[in-house]
Amino acid sequence: MGRKIGYRRVSSEEQNLDRQDLSFCDRVFEEKLSGGSTKRPELKKMLDFLWMGDEVHVWSIDRLARSMSDLLDILQAISEAGASLHFISENLKFSGSPDQDDAVATLQLHMLGAFAQFERSIIRKRQMEGIAKAKAAKKYKGRKPSVNREDVKRRLELKLPVSQVAREMQISRSTVYAIAKELGFQARPGMLAPEQIKRE
Repeated sequence: MGRKIGYRRVSSEEQNLDRQDLSFCDRVFEEKLSGGSTKRPELKKMLDFLWMGDEVHVWSIDRLARSMSDLLDILQAISEAGASLHFISENLKFSGSPDQDDAVATLQLHMLGAFAQFERSIIRKRQMEGIAKAKAAKKYKGRKPSVNREDVKRRLELKLPVSQVAREMQISRSTVYAIAKELGFQARPGMLAPEQIKRE
């Protein structure tokens, strides 16, 4: 008899997975990241974990896939593993085989997947419109820099080699050069120095 395998996902660390009740499953894979992310390690682990006869349970279509093509790719991967897929909220079940799956259910899957993709595109459009309005009103600050510019600046002022700055800050050399340019530093062989020092 096959195992019951669950997959559940929320879009951020702050969100709770409890609403997606998969307590009946033998094994549950969980992720806290955007559905639009191209890297979903737990989803990959789940697909690799599947055996013949397993049942994959997901709370709803939008918890599993980021687009219609993505949804079909995942369904195919599950089918190739010999497993089936069950969406709890929509009450849709699929083996991935056209001969076995109900035609009406397959149509519903395509329609619901398309609507979920459309809804996400509308949300992104509204977000972009909101950012554009905030920029026009000079209220948009953008994302906070992930690299401490002051730490990079101090190292550049000491004329440390770019490779050393990158190593100490755990960032790439190209990132060091980009920040240096942003801060008004000028490139020199093996290191960066402030323009004002060069003028002196």
